[in-house]
Amino acid sequence: MISRIWAIALNTFREAVRSRVLYGILILVVGANLFAIVLGEMAVGEETRVARDVGLAGISLFGAITSIYLGVALLYTEIQRRTVHAIVSKPIERWEFVVGKYLGMVLTLSVLVVLFATAMVGLLALQGVPVTGAIAKAVVLAWFEVLTVAAIAVFFSSFSTPFLSGIFALGLFVLGRVTPDMQTAIASAEAPWMRTTLRGALQIVPDLHLYAISGRTLDGHHVSVHHDFVSWGYVGTAAAYGILWIAGLLILASLIFQRRDFV
Repeated sequence: MISRIWAIALNTFREAVRSRVLYGILILVVGANLFAIVLGEMAVGEETRVARDVGLAGISLFGAITSIYLGVALLYTEIQRRTVHAIVSKPIERWEFVVGKYLGMVLTLSVLVVLFATAMVGLLALQGVPVTGAIAKAVVLAWFEVLTVAAIAVFFSSFSTPFLSGIFALGLFVLGRVTPDMQTAIASAEAPWMRTTLRGALQIVPDLHLYAISGRTLDGHHVSVHHDFVSWGYVGTAAAYGILWIAGLLILASLIFQRRDFV
């Protein structure tokens, strides 16, 4: 079983790295980090802050975009090319195929996150800024956010077209980022239907705000990669939360994919 899943993962990784879009996104990330130098010069005395913020924002944003781009076409492409017929006819379970595809995405996205982080570290090194533990924690949090978004995209890809899957995945990504604002809206909303709708949305939307908390308030305390940031214990808890969501989404995607008729 493990060898079959690993073979699918490696094949998915090889296909993904041949995509020209990924190289375009990588160029955009490098360009964004270079542009941070210009912004830092414009904000006198804030060069370090701008470099960190732009670098971390690039990992999160471009990583999420890449995961959605890869994930929404992950299963649909196999169906459209009809290669899935040859695959499901072999002694392999459909859930193994789904998990293998996702693990191939994990390999690809992990390499990209490392490259994004390397570009940010290079920018900080040019400015003589050391890499702190806070930055390392923020990068790990961003990595788990990217992997969670990838699982969301794979879930929608199991039953929908790439266009609709992309819209749904992007919508959940945006909603997951604004969960604190949704909670504030619940407290201030006067209409009962509005509060009920927002509460329901909070139950089915992954709380991606947990992974991008720099400059926010956590348990009444202001946290920032520039000053006091979260502990490794928080990072571990957030990672476990993401793993639970990933596992749940992959199980649902496997069940849906299992029931699909490819004839």
